[in-house]
Order: sequence, then C-alpha cells, then structure tokens
Amino acid sequence: AADATDKELAIREINSGIMAIRKEDLIRWLPKLEPANNQGELYLTDIIELAIEESSTVQAIVCEDPDEVIGINSPLELAQAERILQKRRVKDLVMEGLRVADMSRLDIRGEVQIGKDCFIDVNVVLEGNVKIGDGVTIGPGSVVIDSVLGSGVKIHAHTIVEGAEIAADSQLGPFARVRPGTFVGEGAKIGNFVETKKVQIGPGSKANHLTYLGDADIGTDCNIGAGTVTCNYDGALKNETKIGDNVFIGTNSTLVAPLVIDSESFIAAGSTITTDVSNSVLAIGRAKQKNIDGWVPPSKRK
Repeated sequence: AADATDKELAIREINSGIMAIRKEDLIRWLPKLEPANNQGELYLTDIIELAIEESSTVQAIVCEDPDEVIGINSPLELAQAERILQKRRVKDLVMEGLRVADMSRLDIRGEVQIGKDCFIDVNVVLEGNVKIGDGVTIGPGSVVIDSVLGSGVKIHAHTIVEGAEIAADSQLGPFARVRPGTFVGEGAKIGNFVETKKVQIGPGSKANHLTYLGDADIGTDCNIGAGTVTCNYDGALKNETKIGDNVFIGTNSTLVAPLVIDSESFIAAGSTITTDVSNSVLAIGRAKQKNIDGWVPPSKRK
C-alpha cells in the first residue's frame, strides 16, 4: 500500500501473497526477482509474472472473507487476528447453547467441551483441555486451565482452576486458587482466598476462607476453619495430612504433616497439631494463656 498509486488503491481485489508453488519452479524463479519499490524489497508475488512468461498454469482461489488472509506485520495486527479467531470460537460455543455476558471478552486458548445451560461472565480465560458439564456458571475474571467442571459447579469471580477435577454442585471462590492435583467432591466448597494443591476434598466438605491445603486427603462433611494450614513441607520432603469424615478444624489451626486426624474429631482453634488424633476426641495444641496484672506499655514508662 505504501507504494501503490491512487488508481491501484482503488482496486477492490488483492493478491493475499499466499501461494502454493512447486519447489523446483520456486528455486528457478527466486533468483530472477528484482527490487521494485522504495524499500528495496523483493516481492514474492512477482513470481506470478515469471510463471506466465513460461506459460505455466496459474490458478487464483477467491477468498470471500478478507479476515482469512489479513496480513500480520506487527503486534497490533497479531492481536487483531487473535481477536477475530476468539470471536469465531466463542460464536461456535454460543451456537451450541452457551450464554456469555460479552462475546468479545471470553478467551478460548485450547479445546473446550461444554454442556447445556452454562453461563460465562466477562474476562474469563479457558486454556488447554477444559470440560464443562451442564448448568455451570463461571464468574468474571476467572481462569480455567486443563480442568474438568462437573454439572452445577459455580465458580465465583477471580478464581484460578488449574489441573483440577471439580465434582457436581461444588463452589469455588471468589479469589480462590485451585492448583494441579486437586479433586473437589460433590457439593464441596472452596471459598475466598483458599489455595489447594494435590488435595482430595470429600463431598460436602468446606474450606470457606483464608486457608492453604496441600498434599492432603480430606473426608466427607468436614469443616476447615479460616486460617488453617497443612504444613506439608519439612524442608526436604512433602508429607501428607489425612483427615477423616465429619472433622471440625478450628480457626488458625496448623497441621504439621505427616499427620492423621480420624473421623468425628475436633481441633481447637489456634492449635498446632503435630501428632495423630484418634476418633471423636478434642485436640488442643496451644500455649497456656497468662495474664499479667499491672503491666505498663513501654511508651508510658518514665
């Protein structure tokens, strides 16, 4: 376009520059190309003239959609081409029944299988191999990578799910990070600012907020209190925490693996647990409180 005349710019049909040429012909024609513009560039399209001079057959294929042959010569044009592709992929899913808040703000960077009656909000990224069941809702700003979401799963805003399997009717987020190797059982809940890694969470169990669960096996209907941490790394090896069914873990508990907490047990809030806990007992592992009367803060001392 930089070298075209006004008359040439008025032509509505262009050569895209995409060609299929026999190798032996291309090797013969390339040395004959000469620069013919202000930039001193060689135009591969000049080969067409050389082919005609040799009475070779030249066949043009007309492309009805100009987006198929747009040039990509800058980061801006690459981004524009990416957006065209994204809109097409989203349109395919919408035609299959997916509801989206904004077709221009959903990125699909892999292969997506999706069920019926699903809804995806804005600024969501689906990457790798993603399988989504029926009736799934994905909130704004969420990222799902190489994961399986069962039917009825609800992912709240700004949640990252990677390499995980989420069973039916579970809830994740907002602001949760579900890392590879996580399995969330049916009807379970991973709440805001909870991080999981290589953990099995049984059906109906809940970790509602501010918790790290790594290398753990958690049974059914457990309650994991806010601030709970499974201390899975001893400086050399990763160790596992096993928690039975119907276990209550109090707020700000520190579970030092390797550790087994049997079913129906209670862990008192603020405890550091370092030894196994048997069935149906209350475990308390915290320093004894001491109140000092008449204590004067340093700022008030003479």
